[in-house]
Amino acid sequence: MNIPSYIVAILGTGVWGSALGTIAKNNNHDVHFWSHRGDKSLESVVKEAPIVISAVSMKGVIPTIAKLKQLNFPSDKIIVTATKGLDPETTRTPSQIWQTAFPENPVVVLSGPNLSKEIAKGLPAATVVASNNLTAAEKVQEIFASDTFRVYVNEDPIGTELGGTLKNVIAIASGVCDGMKLGTNAKAALLTRALPEMIRIGTHLGASGETFFGLSGLGDLIATCDSSLSRNYQVGYGLAQGKTLDEILENLEGTAEGVNTANVLIKMADLEAIAVPIARQVHRLLRGKITPQEAIQALMERDLKPEFCDLDI
Repeated sequence: MNIPSYIVAILGTGVWGSALGTIAKNNNHDVHFWSHRGDKSLESVVKEAPIVISAVSMKGVIPTIAKLKQLNFPSDKIIVTATKGLDPETTRTPSQIWQTAFPENPVVVLSGPNLSKEIAKGLPAATVVASNNLTAAEKVQEIFASDTFRVYVNEDPIGTELGGTLKNVIAIASGVCDGMKLGTNAKAALLTRALPEMIRIGTHLGASGETFFGLSGLGDLIATCDSSLSRNYQVGYGLAQGKTLDEILENLEGTAEGVNTANVLIKMADLEAIAVPIARQVHRLLRGKITPQEAIQALMERDLKPEFCDLDI
């Protein structure tokens, strides 16, 4: 297939943004990077680009949008959000924030089992691009699809986004599990029970339950919870080793979005009466209210019940 070349603007020059830029460059697209710490103006980077990719951290989403709102930003530009997180003030996802700010622009979510350092090395991977605007999603699919990066499309942006966001909290629990050397059986039980918890939250917020069995849900859950490359996994592992959260975050390369997500998720769960037993113990652990041993014990002592009583998709 002869795919036309596009100018692609990437906002954020961290490992993830850089990796996405490399993929687009290798597919013969003209990639322009912007960072709030860089010398290039935001206007010059996005002006000619029909595709604008946001790979900034969760805390950088709203400030970046504020800068773009000051520019002449045409409604035909496709906005791709590759950020995983929840806004602490509104509990909204990045795509919801982008769509509210630019209601006429197509917004596409890019998410999947994509450990940035593996992508940067050119190792094979797959991802999902999701949007209510299928034409926009298919254009983004064409830009990134390659012989080492398989790209799928779906029409459930909120489910795709929440899969990548919620698994970061579970990855902290997984790191605790490995840090305490609890074994493969315990970790398998943790991940299996985490999936219906993610589905419960997602469907409550309007996502399709089926999405969580795909790459952006189960796929990302497996990758992130079983790799020391995951920053969220590193947080949990460090806590299990007796380190303080501040000490871990100070030495972490990049942002562990699961820490903020856990705080926002519990706030949301309390308001909406959503059962999130794993996330709740992670939240208590991050706040220093319990030890890793107490968190595991609390989960093991929950009331007995049928396996599928809380999974409704």
